[in-house]
Amino acid sequence: MDSVELSTVVYVPPEEAYDFLVDFPGYANYSEHLKQVERHGEGGPGTEYDIHLRWWKLNYVVRSEVTDFEPHERIGWRITKDLHAHGEWRVEHVPDEAPPDRETASRIRLVIEFDADSVSSDMLDLPRLVSLDWVIGKIKPLVLNEGERVVARIVEDLEGQPRDVDLTLHESPDTV
Repeated sequence: MDSVELSTVVYVPPEEAYDFLVDFPGYANYSEHLKQVERHGEGGPGTEYDIHLRWWKLNYVVRSEVTDFEPHERIGWRITKDLHAHGEWRVEHVPDEAPPDRETASRIRLVIEFDADSVSSDMLDLPRLVSLDWVIGKIKPLVLNEGERVVARIVEDLEGQPRDVDLTLHESPDTV
């Protein structure tokens, strides 16, 4: 299993950060390769999302499901079709990490675990002479870059203004 785990501190209360993260269809605004998200359900456990991805010459729809959550602390999810992957958003109250001009702070953490070997050439319509191994080798670092981009853009929207975001990379995928 490969993993991506990164976090950053955002200067809002944990409840505000969590409520923002629960709005999964809004993530399409943050990712270069995420074109649309369709929700099937109310947003809680069992809710499924069709995630429309576009990269290079590939278009693919990923189906994910909210598996569980702990209000204001954690949102668990898994991919239900083709790829073996799961993860979570975690929110932790860290008031001592707030700068002097802010009242409080929260650490938001994105964790993604995926099995690149679970991808098969049957699930993708690859151009002639393009190997699945080549595609997987290109996608692994892309997952990390997209995770970083999403977290940085979420911080800007939560705080209402752009700033340099310090992302802590706790774990990244092995390279092929």
